[in-house]
Amino acid sequence: MKILEKLENNERLDYEDALKLYDLDFFDLSFYANKRREEKHGKKTYFNINRHINPTNICKDVCQFCAYSASRKNPSPYTMSHEEILNVVDNSSKNGIKEVHIVSAHNPDTGLQWYLDVFKKIKNNFPNIHIKALTAAEIHFLATEYNLSYEDIINKMLEHGVDSMPGGGAEIFDEKVRKRICGGKVTSQQWLEIHRLWHKSGKKSNATMLFGHIESREHRVDHILRLRELQDETGGFNAFIPLVFQTKNNYLKVKEPITGQEILKTYAIARILLDNIPNIKAYWATSTVKLALIAQEFGANDLDGTIEKESIQSAAGAQSAHGVQVQQFVDLIKNSGFTPVERDSIYNELKVW
Repeated sequence: MKILEKLENNERLDYEDALKLYDLDFFDLSFYANKRREEKHGKKTYFNINRHINPTNICKDVCQFCAYSASRKNPSPYTMSHEEILNVVDNSSKNGIKEVHIVSAHNPDTGLQWYLDVFKKIKNNFPNIHIKALTAAEIHFLATEYNLSYEDIINKMLEHGVDSMPGGGAEIFDEKVRKRICGGKVTSQQWLEIHRLWHKSGKKSNATMLFGHIESREHRVDHILRLRELQDETGGFNAFIPLVFQTKNNYLKVKEPITGQEILKTYAIARILLDNIPNIKAYWATSTVKLALIAQEFGANDLDGTIEKESIQSAAGAQSAHGVQVQQFVDLIKNSGFTPVERDSIYNELKVW
């Protein structure tokens, strides 16, 4: 079979090849994905000690897949004060966090300066904590609200202490699907352009893909290959994070969640196709810890972090609201046959457990 020959020879695969991967024997696919994982990372499984903060759930956009926004299905609107956010960071810093991950809704009432000020306060009070903040969707929202360019927003983020960008807001790049699930939000081309500009500034970011809703395998492959193309140009992506769609409390009405086998195939195909993005993250908050650990044998080499508290995925049914303890993380990884490696936000190794 020609596709197996290409895999054996480590050839770069195109769109047609990539679709054929879904039809491969499940364990053949695992074998080739794991081979590439081990070439890059051996038996290491990375995680970091981090804290997610979601400052507000009041949102101007009305995305069909979202259960977090207070607009309809979630009737409890909130916006944290700067003091509340700083108290969270202070408490989490005592637990040894290395990163604060700040992502929230598109709230027209908080404003650009509200974000910039809180970034500055965190950096001034906790200079050793890495700030990962503002998705490309949030940057697009703020640029539109304030009639500023993407470069203007990025420069302000850098000036106020943001260290890296998360990968959220990518969803699925196909615009027809996008129109259905998140019409009015940042477009695929705008998302890619914002990350291109961020990389141009010399900083790193992550990339995501939301799958398991109304998209097809073709849409997933197209999405992954667009990321590969940008990575060829900039080299700025640290990790690719396939996010498993959560079916509860939203308007897409997906009756059956995606199967574990299809999830693992998608991780494996991402690892095989993305020869230029070093890390594939099985984000346990959307896949469950158990499946994320199995994904380490299907090309993934990262689990994200301890999180402590998470509001976006858990609003849609994920079991991620209260994070995972460090020792539990370490034990789970070891028991799965991998070596736990604590990392910082840009994948410098801090501790091999």
